[in-house]
Amino acid sequence: MKNSLKMIWDKETAGLWPVVKGSLVKVKKPCIRPSCAACQAGRKHPAWLFSYSEGGQRRCMYVPLEMVKTMKQAVKNGRRLEQLLFRMGPSLLNEYRHAVKTKAKSPS
Repeated sequence: MKNSLKMIWDKETAGLWPVVKGSLVKVKKPCIRPSCAACQAGRKHPAWLFSYSEGGQRRCMYVPLEMVKTMKQAVKNGRRLEQLLFRMGPSLLNEYRHAVKTKAKSPS
């Protein structure tokens, strides 16, 4: 019983690295330079933020431009992993019920 679900788990989680739970958003923020032409014109500067939950509190971290592609993949993988976890509960119970029925039908 456990082997088939374990094989499914192994197959579906293979390649799911990096993985994070949270979201990534592109925002426009003013910089710290008082004479910045872009900020004075209202254009501001693009920045990426990673938003996550820690101890029930929402937190954000700045993401360097070089890490954006990796973080996008990590968020995507995190969502796939979460979906897999939701599917595993019913699958585990259904597999157990099937094994119990099969065992009850077999002659002792």
